[in-house]
Amino acid sequence: MTTETTAQILVRALNPLDYMKWRRKSAYWKALKVFKLPVEFLLLLTVPVVDPDKDDQNWKRPLNCLHLVISPLVVVLTLQSGTYGVYEIGGLVPVWVVVVIAGTALASVTFFATSDSQPPRLHWLFAFLGFLTSALWINAAATEVVNILRSLGVVFRLSNTVLGLTLLAWGNSIGDAFSDFTLARQGYPRMAFSACFGGIIFNILVGVGLGCLLQISRSHTEVKLEPDGLLVWVLAGALGLSLVFSLVSVPLQCFQLSRVYGFCLLLFYLNFLVVALLTEFGVIHLKSM
Repeated sequence: MTTETTAQILVRALNPLDYMKWRRKSAYWKALKVFKLPVEFLLLLTVPVVDPDKDDQNWKRPLNCLHLVISPLVVVLTLQSGTYGVYEIGGLVPVWVVVVIAGTALASVTFFATSDSQPPRLHWLFAFLGFLTSALWINAAATEVVNILRSLGVVFRLSNTVLGLTLLAWGNSIGDAFSDFTLARQGYPRMAFSACFGGIIFNILVGVGLGCLLQISRSHTEVKLEPDGLLVWVLAGALGLSLVFSLVSVPLQCFQLSRVYGFCLLLFYLNFLVVALLTEFGVIHLKSM
């Protein structure tokens, strides 16, 4: 049995391409894979993954030691768009330099205190580091998406409300929609149905609550929704009516959901979107007294 060197383990761990699968796949899959390779390599380099189903729990000593340096650096450089990372301690040393020094010291201790074959006792801590790094990568990507949408709004003279109702809403929901659709097709309709409402509840309670809390903590001013505008009432009314409709119709169907129920929900969304956009563009408005 040949033993891999540290360099070989690192190269194999950073390789996002499975050559056996590459030979079996179609040209379309290969073209898409080539497009995804840089992103996958970046994630392998920055996000540690702990897999309890594997014998070694996905322990790769050289790569995990590298994570101790790179992952904290990614955290400080993506948090608040790098504001904290470039902040100078005492006006002399930036925070990111301190993070690199501390991470290098910790990585050196981990490298010489562990082996390639056996994961260390505290290997589970890498899962928390991976979770934090992943969350901040998602936050950075979401920030860039919002900036792109704002740029589109400026170019096409669209308001933030229109962008939020259309492109941003579809971008946030399309992944969940396909996941729920796949769950339903695989024989788990209850799980898909619960995920639909669970995601909405999470977005409303945690998303709106945390967003308002962060806004208040930064600007020290209350978040105002401008209730005098008609669009706010359209949004709130549509949300309330959709929930009441499901609350009444689902028990009436004895919790046996039919195609008619799904068609009614799609029709309700299309009507809501049309009314909301017409209200935003001033076609539907309140008469001034």
